[in-house]
Amino acid sequence: MSLTEQQSIDSSVSQERAVNKPIIRRFLTYLKPFKVLFAVAILGMVGYSSVDTFVFMQLQPLIDDSLNNGNYAYLQMAAYFIVPLFVLRGIFNFMGSYTLEYIGTKIVMKMRQELFEKYIHLPIEFHDHNSSGTLISKIIYDTEQVRHASGKALLTLVREGVLVIGLLGAMFYYSWELSLIFLLIGPLVAVIVSFVSKRFRKVSQAIQQAMGSLTTSIEQAVKGHKVVLMHDGQALESERFAQRNNQNRLQTMKLVTSQILSVSSIQIIASVALAFVLFASSTPAMIEKLTAGIFINVVVCMVMLLKPLKQLTTVNTEFQKGMAACASIFEILDNQDEQDNGVIELDKASGQISFENVTFTYPTKKEPALKRVNLNVKPGQTVALVGRSGSGKSTLSNLLTRFYAPNEGVISIDGHNIQDIKLRSLRKQFALVSQQVTLFNDTIANNIAYGKEGEVSRDDIIRAADIAHVTDFVAKQSEGFDTLVGENGLMLSGGQRQRIAIARAILADAPILILDEATSALDTESEKFIQSALDELQKTRTSIVVAHRLSTIESADIILVVEDGEIIETGTHQSLLDADGMYAQLHKMQFSG
Repeated sequence: MSLTEQQSIDSSVSQERAVNKPIIRRFLTYLKPFKVLFAVAILGMVGYSSVDTFVFMQLQPLIDDSLNNGNYAYLQMAAYFIVPLFVLRGIFNFMGSYTLEYIGTKIVMKMRQELFEKYIHLPIEFHDHNSSGTLISKIIYDTEQVRHASGKALLTLVREGVLVIGLLGAMFYYSWELSLIFLLIGPLVAVIVSFVSKRFRKVSQAIQQAMGSLTTSIEQAVKGHKVVLMHDGQALESERFAQRNNQNRLQTMKLVTSQILSVSSIQIIASVALAFVLFASSTPAMIEKLTAGIFINVVVCMVMLLKPLKQLTTVNTEFQKGMAACASIFEILDNQDEQDNGVIELDKASGQISFENVTFTYPTKKEPALKRVNLNVKPGQTVALVGRSGSGKSTLSNLLTRFYAPNEGVISIDGHNIQDIKLRSLRKQFALVSQQVTLFNDTIANNIAYGKEGEVSRDDIIRAADIAHVTDFVAKQSEGFDTLVGENGLMLSGGQRQRIAIARAILADAPILILDEATSALDTESEKFIQSALDELQKTRTSIVVAHRLSTIESADIILVVEDGEIIETGTHQSLLDADGMYAQLHKMQFSG
């Protein structure tokens, strides 16, 4: 091996240790609230192993005094104490096992809560770059690995570690000469454990990535089940899942292989030590010193060492998996929450909106989604945005609600830069109905009142439902407004989901209404009714309407034609038709029949 290669390896090991220490220290902070319980667990585990060690140490007097010398009183005393000893052992076992499991589940619960709260406070950009399947895997699978590390791993580490120390102590007490071999094999065991730890950590990280990919594959197939069936994609999805499933299996087998080899290596080393003891015991010098009880005690203790040594090696797998999971979880938790540097608290805006030379580029794109946009909307006006798909219409609403921040320029509401307005206060000024309706697996009433539970009455909910024509189909439900809508409203039609979203916006009673293809999923009759309700609603507030159907925005005060992120035409419906530009072309295309 060259000097450069050795330096590279040394550098890698140093970095590994440098990374591991902060992760372990941070993980230990989760144990701080459970100091007393942890002390109880330690006491239980130490007590459990101490009882076992005490029982093994009684082999020598039992054989030498009772069986060889005929002192049967010792046997009788052992008969009286054996049951109480194992009752005490059971109590210690409960103290250690139950308490550690309790601590582990509490830690996992806290981590899952922190992850969930982090997910709902992270900016939109984060969720754009991370699949929901991967994020779900972290909150379900990765945290479970931490539970194993904080529960099972610690239990085995302490309990079996104390037993190893106790058995070694018993061996050195009865025959230090025969026990000296363990001073030689100890460093070998430490080298093996250190080597496989790095391997376990690396493979565990690969397993977590594979599990995230597997979860994503399942989620996509389940959510897109209709598309899979319609396009005969079962074979494709099955093959894709099989590849990811096999990848996960291969990573798991790498971990198992490393674990088996490390356990076997340590047991072989221990067997060499046992062979040495057996050979040394046959020498004349040792035969003179050894009694039958001492010999059997030392040999039994050595044999009994094989199991805890195996478990201590195995627990290293769980611990390394737990630490790799911790690193993955902490990486998410270290992401910055959605930034909110606003200081202004708006009560209820008048609805004046201004865009001044606004340019914005999505983080993963090279070309700007909006270029030097200028726009002034007076309170109560209805502004319609039309244009081809991908022209930048919906980006305007994303910037208004501060899902993203402009790269250049200023967006203002009532003369205040929206970056200076507190985020919660800013978003209360908007009621948003988008093309992609999100409903929760809850009742119709709770979905309408989402975010305003406790603030609105049932009458308010019904009034909003009446305006949005939700009451029409609710009357046909056996549970009425208490009907569960299913995951993302799968029990309802697209039009019904859209009406609930509109009712939610009506109930919000915000001064600015954003309608992003709000009537796109409705049939002609429903659209007619809801459009009249929306027209009534728009009279009392500023409205931003993104539309493809030009028939829905003919009465708008201002119509903006957006193309490649730029506003290329501005005017009323009639003035734009007269100008015979892009708006007129789009109108001719839609009404050519």
